[in-house]
Amino acid sequence: MTSSDRFESASGEALYLQVANVLKDEIVSGIYPIGSSLPSEGELCQRFSVSRYTVREGLRQLRQSGLVVSRQGSGTTVATDAASHSYVHEVTSITELSTFMKDMRFDIESMTTVTADGLLVGQIRGAVGDRWLRVCGRRTVGQDESPICWSEIFINAEFAAVGRLLRGNRGPIFQLIEDLFGERVSEVHQEITACTVASAIAAKLEILAGSVAVQVQRTYQLNSGKTALVAVNTHPANRFRHSMTLRRVSGEARLTYHIEASGPDKERR
Repeated sequence: MTSSDRFESASGEALYLQVANVLKDEIVSGIYPIGSSLPSEGELCQRFSVSRYTVREGLRQLRQSGLVVSRQGSGTTVATDAASHSYVHEVTSITELSTFMKDMRFDIESMTTVTADGLLVGQIRGAVGDRWLRVCGRRTVGQDESPICWSEIFINAEFAAVGRLLRGNRGPIFQLIEDLFGERVSEVHQEITACTVASAIAAKLEILAGSVAVQVQRTYQLNSGKTALVAVNTHPANRFRHSMTLRRVSGEARLTYHIEASGPDKERR
């Protein structure tokens, strides 16, 4: 392509996708090697004869594919020449979970106190009438503004005082509870399910309503047996990959695992 490249909207494909596809082809072909910088937004606008909004949407598509990273003041840099639609999540312990979450930014959009009804109890397995601090927002990683998930955090009302510390906090919420209340999380139970995304959450994640998503729910139990918080994270399916490693615990001679299936042989250990 040359500096006079132009796109025709009559082609049926959105202009920003045409920009993204041309740049993707040039990255894969080596015109822009790994570590190199793409032209500035202004230069791309001139090259393709499109608006700055169109260029930004095209670059956002490349970021979501994992091909490039954008940093304020540094422009857009090629990260890889092979598109990847996965956010890699590899955790083997509560300690590693803590480290993993420090890389995330939680942009809180709402924080309210709710009383559990039957519907909420079915979701987070509390008791009807329990009170929770419900915190909702998008999570991003590093300087990338593309959301990796929509988070709904339900904090036991007994520990709701951590709410005043959440905005701007970069670490895991359960550590705040441990620090403030002298409690300790002894177990994190995780469930992963497939779902489709309702329109309200789809808009937050910048995807189409009804898209397939992966919902990751973690329940944090304290030594005292209380549930400190329940985190429900909804990830677009093409932006998430879960990796789990099982290791023998020192002093124990076996590994225990649990599989749930839909058939008659429902549980295996």
